Amino acid sequence: MGTDALSRRRALQALALLGTTPWHGHLLAAGGTTLLAAWQQDEEQHIGQFHADGGTLVQGPTLVVPTRAHGLCLEPQGSVLAAARRPGDWLLRWDPRDGRTQWLWADDDRRFNGHVIRSAAGQRVWTTETDLDTARGRIGVRDVRSLDKDDEWASHGMDPHQLLALPEALGAFPAGTLIVANGGIPTLPETGRLKRSLDRMDASLVALHPGSGELIGQWRLAQDPYLSIRHLAWDPVSRTLGIALQAEHRDVGARRAAPVLAIWDGRRLATAQGQPPLEGYGGDICALPGGGFAVSCPRADRVALYDGRGRFLRAIAHPQAYALGAAPGYWWSGGRDATLAVEGSGLTRVLPHPAATMVFDNHWQIVPA
Repeated sequence: MGTDALSRRRALQALALLGTTPWHGHLLAAGGTTLLAAWQQDEEQHIGQFHADGGTLVQGPTLVVPTRAHGLCLEPQGSVLAAARRPGDWLLRWDPRDGRTQWLWADDDRRFNGHVIRSAAGQRVWTTETDLDTARGRIGVRDVRSLDKDDEWASHGMDPHQLLALPEALGAFPAGTLIVANGGIPTLPETGRLKRSLDRMDASLVALHPGSGELIGQWRLAQDPYLSIRHLAWDPVSRTLGIALQAEHRDVGARRAAPVLAIWDGRRLATAQGQPPLEGYGGDICALPGGGFAVSCPRADRVALYDGRGRFLRAIAHPQAYALGAAPGYWWSGGRDATLAVEGSGLTRVLPHPAATMVFDNHWQIVPA
């Protein structure tokens, strides 16, 4: 590695360490909820916690990160794994209790695609990545302690994004099966996030053996190849997987009317039914406490609600709705100026954000009590 690259990485590490904010209070007070988030504020990128109790969000421990974070993974011992948004070059473990950090940097020919999870058995960490030489998707198989890469598997597509380990058996697929959303959008290292050659889009949902990475299933939305498969949520009530979609149609009308949800039941992948135009952009997805799914639609200023089979139910107005999260009895939606806390009965509280300049990223994680 050249001197310039080393200097850049050391500078980014120093920046992140300077941004650490220790926390000396309780992370979760009785009766409230702690939310784990990534956000931008005053030109800085953060990950951190917010405590919601009553009608306010109170900022807790915070870490400034070098570039925009995206997917967050809460580990059993309370630490957090975070991956840089694509095309990202850093992976992080952060302990909000004492501010300790553990950084790992992508190899020169790889970039992180924004999501990281632990295996069901907790022995591995998986990351979605792109091979810069070929633009093909890769799954990094990493040591859970060091975060170093022990192995690498093909994602069997381009632009792999979120991944999920099945929490229970579904049809022919046992619990622990690794499910990967291949967004399918071709990119080049020199153009970063610029989308190119969309006529070659090849989005797919794949199932991989969690021990070997062997491909054991692959599904495409053949009726509409311009739907990018992005984010995943498991609904234990309907026992289906919900997939948030992002449309890439050249025709504006087709893009605006495109579905933002697909459902996989272990056999078939199909788009939602009965949905009104929602600008074709699903920012995040979560399973609702009583079954079904919520999909945030920031370009439509709505959160769309569906049952577990993908039938559209209704939409809730929420300006620039992005991040979603759910816990028993209620769910959360982060928007432009406020977060919605929605109980199972439909009762909604509006929690203003602590700062007007705060812009949340796509995902919440709920910190268990």
